[in-house]
Amino acid sequence: MNQLDALRQWTTVVADSGDFKQLSASKPQDATTNPSLILKAVQKAEYRPLLDETVKKHAGKPIDEVIDRLLVRFGTEILTLIPGRVSTEVDARISFDTAASIARAERIVAMYRAEGIDTSKRLLIKVASTWEGIQAAKALEQKGIHTNLTLLFSFAQAVACGEAGVKLISPFVGRIYDWYKKSAGAKWDEAANAGANDPGVKSVTEIFNYYKHFGIPTEVMGASFRNTGQIAALAGCDLLTISPELLAELAASEAPLAHALDANAAKSLDIPKKSYDEAGFRFALNEDAMATEKLAEGIRAFAADAIKLEKLMESA
Repeated sequence: MNQLDALRQWTTVVADSGDFKQLSASKPQDATTNPSLILKAVQKAEYRPLLDETVKKHAGKPIDEVIDRLLVRFGTEILTLIPGRVSTEVDARISFDTAASIARAERIVAMYRAEGIDTSKRLLIKVASTWEGIQAAKALEQKGIHTNLTLLFSFAQAVACGEAGVKLISPFVGRIYDWYKKSAGAKWDEAANAGANDPGVKSVTEIFNYYKHFGIPTEVMGASFRNTGQIAALAGCDLLTISPELLAELAASEAPLAHALDANAAKSLDIPKKSYDEAGFRFALNEDAMATEKLAEGIRAFAADAIKLEKLMESA
């Protein structure tokens, strides 16, 4: 049994890619996209026609609507290749605007429904895990629109998402690892910070155990991996979203892969209950330098790629 098959015994495998032609090789249950992945895809010759066709078909429409049309076009193509759900992201530039995030999400859902997609079962709307994004997700869930809270780096963000009743969260393992490694500089000990001791792995493990201990139904999907060791250390997590390159590495390896996270074991742990109002959330996030910096950095990066995508469309 290869590592990918072993992982599937305990964890739902999700492909982290806008390159839907790669999906058939790894046979993921779900797929996630973001503006950066879509931008990367449309710069390839085989996907450029999707951009050109979308621009032509919706000529004269506002650019933000045409962008959403392109995201939905990719999403619907992906859904023909996977049995589960696709995640589609709202514009990062409205990460601090609850009302705008709700409106954008509802428009994306309407576009999928017009394509005949059962959005209650096959779509997750990705929203940044800002306070405003979490409140938007809470309102969307109450309307029956399921959400995937992304750019999640802190325990406070995870607690607030659980309290808001969001469907799924995506804690970013690799970006947490990146921050601690950069912060340590020459003092970083790779071996001592690998596997279960990896700071990104530790963050997801804490969140997973908290949710399972208190019976919080929000699904935990580890994301943003740098190596297969991080993935192996989270075997047993509800879902893991993995790049095509790392999926291929897992499929090529027959090294042992053990069950790492255990929902039943989490129930017997001694874990204090937490709760955050807006002020408490903002302070807790502010106290976490890594989460504050990586959240801001992630929003800026996604926003920059959204602007690049707009320029590509305007020049098409």
